Amino acid sequence: MAEVIYNDDSIRSLDWKEHIRLRPGMYIGKLGDGSAQDDGIYVLLKEIVDNSIDEFVMGTGKTIEITLSEQKVNVRDYGRGIPLGKVIDCVSKINTGGKYDSNAFQKSVGLNGVGTKAVNALSTSFTVQSYRDGKTKKVEFSKGEIVNEQPVIDTTQRNGTAITFYPDETIFRNYHYIPDFVESMVWNYVFLNTGLTINFNNQKYFSERGLYDLLSKFNKPEEIRYPIIHMIGPDIEIAMTHGQQYGEDYHSFVNGQHTTQGGTHQAAFRAAVVKTVREFFKKEFDAADVRSSIIAAISVRVQEPVFESQTKTKLGSQNMGPEGPSVATFINDFVKKELDDYLHKHPDVADALLKRIIQSERERKDIAGIKKLANDRAKKASLHNKKLRDCKVHFNTTHEKRYETTLFITEGDSASGSITKSRDVDTQAVFSLKGKPLNCYELTKKVVYENEEFNLLQHALNIEDGLEGLHYNNIVIATDADVDGMHIRLLMMTFFLQFFPDLVKAGHVYILQTPLFRVRNKKETIYCYSDEERKNAIEKLGNKPEITRFKGLGEISPDEFGLFIGKDIRLDPVILKDQTIKSLLEYYMGKNTPDRQQHIIRNLRIEKDEVTEEPKVITEEVA
Repeated sequence: MAEVIYNDDSIRSLDWKEHIRLRPGMYIGKLGDGSAQDDGIYVLLKEIVDNSIDEFVMGTGKTIEITLSEQKVNVRDYGRGIPLGKVIDCVSKINTGGKYDSNAFQKSVGLNGVGTKAVNALSTSFTVQSYRDGKTKKVEFSKGEIVNEQPVIDTTQRNGTAITFYPDETIFRNYHYIPDFVESMVWNYVFLNTGLTINFNNQKYFSERGLYDLLSKFNKPEEIRYPIIHMIGPDIEIAMTHGQQYGEDYHSFVNGQHTTQGGTHQAAFRAAVVKTVREFFKKEFDAADVRSSIIAAISVRVQEPVFESQTKTKLGSQNMGPEGPSVATFINDFVKKELDDYLHKHPDVADALLKRIIQSERERKDIAGIKKLANDRAKKASLHNKKLRDCKVHFNTTHEKRYETTLFITEGDSASGSITKSRDVDTQAVFSLKGKPLNCYELTKKVVYENEEFNLLQHALNIEDGLEGLHYNNIVIATDADVDGMHIRLLMMTFFLQFFPDLVKAGHVYILQTPLFRVRNKKETIYCYSDEERKNAIEKLGNKPEITRFKGLGEISPDEFGLFIGKDIRLDPVILKDQTIKSLLEYYMGKNTPDRQQHIIRNLRIEKDEVTEEPKVITEEVA
């Protein structure tokens, strides 16, 4: 064996952009292609907008303009503008920025001086232009390198900063922005910054009542048990109510950052609500009964916050600041005073809250017996669970691959067999359904424990007590692209929306896209996911290539399947929009309503499959 030489020449120092490009995950979390709301391209956008938000917080720039296409981003604010002599340094030198001056940015999110630099390094094109006091300076970069620097010139434009960038396709493979995810981000910005206007793709977003508006936007009056309680104090804002759904639904923020994984502030709020309610009613309610069906949003401003990752999705700070009280004490004292006062002043709300707690207690006791039996069965089955082929890494760990963890929910043995043989055993698990699952619409959570398949799935995901212990970041429904497969998709989405809606709201549920056709000649094979892709492939290969129509996942060989669940995997996120879960499920999964009948009649058409020559019935919405 040859001797490995280790000397001065072995030590290499990377410059700032090389290190970011070599280890992007250290700076922006996972990469992805934009199909998940926490993919890297959204982190890039957020890093830029956060700087504009900080300008608004400091009292300048009440409007931010965001223009977005599938691959291009432009952000223009009307703050003070980057000092013209520091434009290059602020976007290309690590640890350079105004946020280190605590007088200028007391409670900012981005204190690491990395955000904008990471966007610059990870973009094929990055342009920054600052407008300040009648002067402007523009600099263009590519992958962190200056390609064009223009001198300072006069301008009539208002003060502020404009940044345009294209994420690097070699790092974010096949990426595209999904406007729904960006719109959700924009709404959060305006909810947290009353008085701010964001113009996103020529549509105006604005909020007058902050977190109250957040809860009222996503929860219709008929879905909540009592009017939203809105409490505001120095460095804290809370809105809360109880709904009809199972589980707990939280939106938590720190210094404007959406902490999707919670943290010390969310944990403190959960504990404070239980403590305050117990003391108000002078009863030792079970904590789970108090919090069951709670819907809440909490925002705090912390000096020098400490997050558990670079992407700032979980707060780790124990104190409100270097000289401040603990996060737990601060939130507990606020909730104890404000919530207690509110309940005394509004006995009707207190009565509705009490009835919700008693109902939760009754439901918990009603399923206690079957729950214990089911959990005992699940623990035994987990040792020899034939339905689950688990992976080595789980999402609720600190492993660097935790964001890649995926559970494929498949139908039948043939499909699960192909995925199992071709999967990445480190990060990809498979759960096999036997036939069509039960339609859960309007059933109680008791069915989750009575139905062995649902109970085993619940335990595989580890979500019985909430999302904190979730085993997989991505839950992917992988079914055949036929009528039965579509039906199974609907049944599984009904299961998640009925009993674990927070799993969908948090962006963990997806539909797997698999190719419908394989078009090939002796030199090249092209997999096509639509008729349009098939036509393009035929045109490209020419001379009557061989065309194969995949009718089921079981027809795809394990070798081929590996191509479709690897780095080029195509996922469609399940996105819950403004409509209520109840109305959504009632329309699609309830009794055969006249509305649904009329929709099918209006949109039905019959076409002939160009490959098989067989007639096929299509509904516009499905097509």
